[in-house]
Amino acid sequence: MEKKEVPQDRGIYGKCTGICYAVDENGKYVLSPSAGWEPANIANQQAWELMEEQIAETRERVKRGELSPLAYYMARNLMDVKILAQYIGLPKWRVKRHLKPRVFRRLNPRLLERYAKLFNIKMEQLMEMH
Repeated sequence: MEKKEVPQDRGIYGKCTGICYAVDENGKYVLSPSAGWEPANIANQQAWELMEEQIAETRERVKRGELSPLAYYMARNLMDVKILAQYIGLPKWRVKRHLKPRVFRRLNPRLLERYAKLFNIKMEQLMEMH
C-alpha cells in the first residue's frame, strides 16, 4: 500500500500507534505510523475482553481454593507455566506443582520472594492475592 493509504482508524489504545510498511513517493518501502485498522482493532478488543474474562475466572478459582494465587498473577501477566518457569529458573513441572494451593502454602519464603519480585508485588500480596 502507498503511504497515503495507511489506515488511520481510531485505535483502542487512544494515542498509541502502530507501524506499517508502505511505499513512499519514490517507490521505496518506509515505516509509516498508523492509528489502526478497524478489523485489527476489533480483533484486538475481542482478544483483550477474552483475556479479562480468563483472568476473572482464574481469580474465582483461586478464591474457591482450586488454584494457588500464583495462577492469578500468571494470568494477570499473560504468562503460562512454560514462560513463568523460564523467568523464575525452575523446571515446568515444579511451577505446575506450585499452582496447587496445598503445595503453594508450603513453599520456601525465598522462592515466594522470587515469584513476588518477578510479578513486581510484595510477598504478602502474592500470598493473599488482593
